[in-house]
Amino acid sequence: MSPAQTQKDILDKIELLQEKFKASGQDLSSYLEGLLYSDYLTYWDYINLDILLSLQQPRTSFKDEKIFIIYHQITELYFKLIIWELEQIAEMSPLPAKFFKERLERVNMYFDQLISSFGVMWKGMEREQFLKFRMSLLPSSGFQSAQYRVIEILATPAKNLIFLGKREELKDVEDVETLFSNLYWQHGAVELATGEKTLTLKTFEIKYQKDLEEFIQDYKTKNIWNKYSDCTDKDEELKTLMKNFDLKANVFWPLAHYKSAVRYLQRDPVDIAATGGTNWQKYLPPRFQKVIFYPELWTDQEKEEWGKGWVVKEVFGDGNLD
Repeated sequence: MSPAQTQKDILDKIELLQEKFKASGQDLSSYLEGLLYSDYLTYWDYINLDILLSLQQPRTSFKDEKIFIIYHQITELYFKLIIWELEQIAEMSPLPAKFFKERLERVNMYFDQLISSFGVMWKGMEREQFLKFRMSLLPSSGFQSAQYRVIEILATPAKNLIFLGKREELKDVEDVETLFSNLYWQHGAVELATGEKTLTLKTFEIKYQKDLEEFIQDYKTKNIWNKYSDCTDKDEELKTLMKNFDLKANVFWPLAHYKSAVRYLQRDPVDIAATGGTNWQKYLPPRFQKVIFYPELWTDQEKEEWGKGWVVKEVFGDGNLD
């Protein structure tokens, strides 16, 4: 580009900026003067790198605890990305299938990253270190990730998240408090010996229950299933993306946790009860909870065998689950 063309291009952009600032009642010359005095933006300032790298605060001297912290922080950032995409789908009206599919493809990509990265947990830490430093973290638990509960609420009607033993009984219930108190993860965080709520659950409810109940109400008619049902140009490709999302969130992701738990925490239920703990062996496997975001998209046989094949292959080899 010649000097004259460059100068014209700059003048054209200044005129466009003048129109923009004039429309908002602002003075362009003041902003240009501020630009003269401002520093250049750097990568480390833009992403707040120094702050980010200071957010790992281990509670013990075990080296592998930092791996544990960083992995969970990365996981929460991926959750934030997933929520951002699901909210865009929920809030878009009208919602064309093209937009819907593009956002679901991103969501599924993020879940792929989460699922594959869980090897950091079951390969990246010494079992002996983990079993020691985890005792200093009680009663905190990944169970307390409110962002993941938001993902579930955005994804499906709350009735599909009810504890399996109560699902049929409460299928027509609309009361948010009743729904919330019977969600599957509420039943998964009770002491194995007494049936009482664990401290893990009690502290979680104190901090998040009100917000999550409001979220259930807010997205009652615009969760992802509602948006799919109302989408006028949905096709088989969108249906496949919905089913893949369902599998990734409710089979592959929890079973990645299960594989890690088997490595680090395998104990008999009687021993878990003696510590006032929850029976994650019943909470994590999808075949017990059968949380399915979109049951209408699956056959009866697929729902009956939900998650079973993956457990046999990946966790137990050719062994029997029972």
